[in-house]
Amino acid sequence: MIASMLSLFRKLIHSRFGALFALVFIGLLAVAFAGADVTGLRLGQSAGGDTVAKVGRGQVASADLYRIITSAFERERQSNPSLTMQQFLAQNVLNDALDSLVDRTAMQQWAIAHDMGASDRLVDSEIAKQPAFQGPDGKFSETAYKALLAQRGLTDTTVRTDLAQGLIARQVLVPASIGASLPGAGVTRYAAMLKEKRDGEIGFLPSLAFAPKDKPADAVLASYYKANAARYRQPERRVLRYAIIDEAGLKTVAAPTEAEIAARYKLNADSYAASEMRTVTQVVVPTEAAARELAAQVSGGAALDAAVRAKGLSTSKVADITRDKLAAQASPAVADAVFATAQGKLAAPAKSGLGWHVVRVDVVTRKPGKTLDQARTEITTALAAEKRHAALLDLSAQLEEQFENHTGLADVAKGQGVEVVTTPALTSDGAIFGKAGEKASADVLALTQNAFGMEREGEAQVAPLADGKRIAIYDVARITPASPAPLDQIKDVVARDYATEQGAARAKDASAKVLAAVAKGTPLADAIKGLGLALPAAQPISLTRDQLAAMQQSGRQLPPPLVLLFAMAKGTAKPLEAPNRAGFYVVALKSVTPAQIAANDPFLAQARQQMGQDVGRELAEQLRGAMRKEVGVTRNEAALRALNTRLAGGQAGGQ
Repeated sequence: MIASMLSLFRKLIHSRFGALFALVFIGLLAVAFAGADVTGLRLGQSAGGDTVAKVGRGQVASADLYRIITSAFERERQSNPSLTMQQFLAQNVLNDALDSLVDRTAMQQWAIAHDMGASDRLVDSEIAKQPAFQGPDGKFSETAYKALLAQRGLTDTTVRTDLAQGLIARQVLVPASIGASLPGAGVTRYAAMLKEKRDGEIGFLPSLAFAPKDKPADAVLASYYKANAARYRQPERRVLRYAIIDEAGLKTVAAPTEAEIAARYKLNADSYAASEMRTVTQVVVPTEAAARELAAQVSGGAALDAAVRAKGLSTSKVADITRDKLAAQASPAVADAVFATAQGKLAAPAKSGLGWHVVRVDVVTRKPGKTLDQARTEITTALAAEKRHAALLDLSAQLEEQFENHTGLADVAKGQGVEVVTTPALTSDGAIFGKAGEKASADVLALTQNAFGMEREGEAQVAPLADGKRIAIYDVARITPASPAPLDQIKDVVARDYATEQGAARAKDASAKVLAAVAKGTPLADAIKGLGLALPAAQPISLTRDQLAAMQQSGRQLPPPLVLLFAMAKGTAKPLEAPNRAGFYVVALKSVTPAQIAANDPFLAQARQQMGQDVGRELAEQLRGAMRKEVGVTRNEAALRALNTRLAGGQAGGQ
């Protein structure tokens, strides 16, 4: 709780997307080799193109920044599939990513200038420690190293540069942040503030309450709609046509013949022969004398496990092993001894290359064999399934050839006797357009990604379905490009937005009047009533900071007025515009009551530890800023604007 409250106190109004780029600073190889699919993420590698920032004698390439942002975007879309690149960029991610890359480069430049660079031997050691570069024996493998670099599209220079930057960061920043602390009085004051209670009021002035009452003319709405067309943009939609062919319905599959059944029985003769398996408990000792001594103790009544433990050894269990496998794993002599012993008995000691085996037979499992007649049903079933699947694969190839020869979906479906189904309009994630929360069936979802990759309508294809027993033949019947919704379909929405925007300016003026009245001593509720409109009443609020932190910890989004309440000075009132110009909040803070914290309160010790870490991070942050200043950083704003345009236009998978 203490950590979450401190984090809330210091970063209450920061964007969460900045955290996506923390890994850029602490070491991108952690991302590249953590098992995530980040193919194409060439870290720190200049691939040509514009330079978005000059850092001392180094630089940050536009191509590198592009790859960092697109990879972070794809990771974010895993939890938020409807996120668009435009929305992602609106969270200041381009600057966050650039700052991270600039920091790494600046630190390396500063370290080199002060003879603090990471040596080749230190980088070699770091490479050898990376699990991704190790072979089956747990040691560094040159072959694994080169193979993985090739797979990820990296070079040896890229990897060494990134590791060197990470090593320098640890060498420079960690010492600067260790051991930082605040005086005891400061900790007590800060801890009391973390548990303080705030009392105040929150009023809301909705824009629609201040909007003109007259209905806007059609020409005015049309002009407003045109100027704000991007707001009403609908995603690309596609209508699919598909039919499903099930191998169970194929009518031209020949039944297994007697010759095929006999051949399969012969091929798997071992599996149909009678067999015997044993589950055993064993210990291996170095000499025959030791083995016989142990066997004698067990025969005399001692438990095998206890007798083995008394000698400082341990037993091992082998389950369901055949004679041949035991002979291969140990020796024929051991296998012969074990398979000559009844269940529950101790086998005669026998030797293998490991030593002398003392084995207890725990379970004997005998499986009777099957004659051809006894196995006929299961063989026939298996062969029939194989024939149906092979026929489905053959049919799939034939249908692909027909589509390549420009035979249409309807004709192919008619020839196969299957019905063509037409879907509603779908978005790229398989959602049914216009029906919130509804998605296409699992079979259609399996086709959606490829369908949205087709360039034209009517290009039929064949696709296997997840169960492996069916195929789908499908095409795209209609493509509706992303575009604003027609005005006549959303006229009421546009009219409401227009009214909201017209009222927003008046709501802002009204909030200024309310603030002026509050400043003169008028209670907030009375100041709002003084506007002479039917408005929501001001709501009293009484909340502690740890209650606010608990709200954040539970995953709830913090209401902006509450955030503002905990960032204000006592006795003040402040305005806050609501999202989407919906109106203005007026937040008034009446009192702040610090908590009384005893000297032996465990919370105080937690606060001291956490605040020491925070102070250390602040010192490290100031050091990073000083390094940037000394090295010199120049941003290429034109290149950054071009990159932003490229990202926003490319969508990187967005709708």
